[in-house]
Amino acid sequence: MRLQVEKDLFTDAVGWVARTIPHRPAVPVLAGMKIVADADGHISLSSRDSDITSHVDIDADVIEAGEILVNGKLLADICRALPAQPIEFSTDGNKVDIECGSAHFSMKVMTMDDYAELHDMPPVVGSVDGSLWQEAVQQVTIAASNDDTLPMLVSVCIEIHGDSIMLMATDRYRLAVKEIAWKPEDPDISVRILVRAARLLDIAKALGSAGPVDISLNDAQLPTLIGFAAAGKQNTVQLIDGDYPQVLSLFPEEVAGFAVMDRGELSEAIKRARLVVEKNSAVRLAFSQDELVLDAGQGDTAQASEALAATVDGKDITMAFNPVFLQEGLAVLNAKSVRLAYTQENKPAVFTGQDEKGVVDESFRLLLMPIRTYGSR
Repeated sequence: MRLQVEKDLFTDAVGWVARTIPHRPAVPVLAGMKIVADADGHISLSSRDSDITSHVDIDADVIEAGEILVNGKLLADICRALPAQPIEFSTDGNKVDIECGSAHFSMKVMTMDDYAELHDMPPVVGSVDGSLWQEAVQQVTIAASNDDTLPMLVSVCIEIHGDSIMLMATDRYRLAVKEIAWKPEDPDISVRILVRAARLLDIAKALGSAGPVDISLNDAQLPTLIGFAAAGKQNTVQLIDGDYPQVLSLFPEEVAGFAVMDRGELSEAIKRARLVVEKNSAVRLAFSQDELVLDAGQGDTAQASEALAATVDGKDITMAFNPVFLQEGLAVLNAKSVRLAYTQENKPAVFTGQDEKGVVDESFRLLLMPIRTYGSR
């Protein structure tokens, strides 16, 4: 193999593919990045882990075609350190030489005997706006669990019905739901799948700015593999097998009242209150006419209290929440104001965004379980 390629283009491609390579590979071959150069002037780079693959194609001046497997993380580090000049890439026996200006590196070529071929990209079932998809995934994945012993809860449930996609995630203490529009190939498509939240978020961030994202499934009825592609970059992910709980029933059908507050002001107040909140403790939100009083801390330790303007429609109520959950939820609402709908002190509350005209955006809903405090009934 021998080729010359533009430095920034190659560095971006290598860095993007290297994301998939595990930091501690279960087997040595998974540390590898496969590079294939063909006589038509194309380079394909790919990597894999146990449940995900990455693939990208770029153009280059291919002098001699070939394929190799090299340590992907090391190659990415080398490329980032190279000067802003074209890269010359050539193999010599079991080594690959990398020259860029006055810089020269050599790397050992890994054996491909145990390297399994990547999955073929499944058929495209539709496309979605990349920035819209990224926002939706970021909003929902905050509620996914980090406990790997619970496969259902570390995943995002994706329900596709016609031209609508609904994403759901829960860790049993909060539930996030987002609904967006997309362009399906089949207007009658109906499928429910589970994707690991961390994988979904990583891919959405990587492809979000690349334009429309094509979504693929290997089977429209009982899929086991999902693919995402944009601007020549491709990922496939193994789906999680299982039946996701019917979480939408957790949202209350009726509410006793609601409060509307400035999202930025509330977020800053919670940030200040957290300075005195001990581990596993809550912040208390007391709602009364035109006011929210936020309290944190108790006993002989440090305490904090702050009053904020609020529009309250309903009975006075005091609720306590995990401040981290509150902050994470407010961070992804993307609205001027936040609307908190409630039923009872110890029943779930629903957070939605509200614009300056008072229009509530229910395309994203965050349900939080309150924390019982002393004096709660």
